[in-house]
Amino acid sequence: MPSHATYEDVTVDVDDDYVATVTIHRPPNNFFDYKLVASIRAAFEDIDDNPDARAIVLGSEGKHFCAGGDFLSPEEELVAPLYRDAIALFACKTPIVARVQGAAIGGGIGLAMVCDFRVAAPEARFSANFSLLGFHHGMGLTATLPRAVGQQVALEVLYTGRRFKGEEAYQMGLCDELVPLDQLEEAAHRRAATIAAAAPLSIRAIRETMRGDLHALVRAAAGREAHEQYLLETTNDFAHGVSTYFARETQHFTGT
Repeated sequence: MPSHATYEDVTVDVDDDYVATVTIHRPPNNFFDYKLVASIRAAFEDIDDNPDARAIVLGSEGKHFCAGGDFLSPEEELVAPLYRDAIALFACKTPIVARVQGAAIGGGIGLAMVCDFRVAAPEARFSANFSLLGFHHGMGLTATLPRAVGQQVALEVLYTGRRFKGEEAYQMGLCDELVPLDQLEEAAHRRAATIAAAAPLSIRAIRETMRGDLHALVRAAAGREAHEQYLLETTNDFAHGVSTYFARETQHFTGT
């Protein structure tokens, strides 16, 4: 039966097609922090226990899917809870379709890669911009990105930090379907509804077979990622990278 639930800045709407639409409400950029990731985790866990929800569409309100973490926020990020809940997202048993409009940057691309599929508009922009911040990638991208696009493309994405618009992202395999922006919501729902129409026990069993090791791989990768982030966050390059990247100034990294 259709239902509605709220988790802080996240809502869940389950419809008659057995699709649970999880929407982030932090427009326009939908920057994430540990509270948002915890809310998404809680929503996913409840959906897993809801027999009326057999597939998920993960989307957001506003211009961007998720423009990453807010490095300019005066509030100190709580890294440990964020990583704990981010890793737990991969324990979700229900298939997930990401609906990507605008930017999926930094942690935003990490969030998109949690999902089984990504449906995007040409206006979408994907970027793992960590190297341009003097930082190390997180959100388990070490494990998820090569599975989607291959090792060599993953290296290009992570080394360069450059932005890939929707068409190029589709060609690379960063997204699975590219549709006009005004058809994005319908296309993502249609893909999720097609999954939800299949036998639910079969879908969960198939997903466990195909993705069952991903949670453990992400957990191991995230430990290494967090360690590298800890080492790099005290460097001059990180301070320089954050200040110049967001100010759109020329960058001159020194390796210190």
